[in-house]
Amino acid sequence: MTDSCDLKNGKCVPCQGGTPPLPEDRSSELLGQLDDGWQLIENHHIERTYKFPNFAKALEFTNRVGDVAEQEGHHPIIELTWGRVKITLYTHKINGLTESDFIMAAKADAVL
Repeated sequence: MTDSCDLKNGKCVPCQGGTPPLPEDRSSELLGQLDDGWQLIENHHIERTYKFPNFAKALEFTNRVGDVAEQEGHHPIIELTWGRVKITLYTHKINGLTESDFIMAAKADAVL
């Protein structure tokens, strides 16, 4: 299990399928360790919208998150538009949340 101060320093672990999604109490506990702005949606995924002063800054952030996602092997859904980036995370293989989703969320916040 990941300690609160270690989320951004954690390492995403590939899901082996057949792994059960996190129970809601654990998801809520991990959500509480993230920066404000992240939302837990039906214990299926987490999401956050980041605001920027223009498209260029939003794109720069998107690219940095993309670089981290490649390094971690854990890829969020990223929606980019003028002045806004929305990140949605869940583990596709199990159609639910794992600790890796919360680790990736913390790493996205860290590149902000």
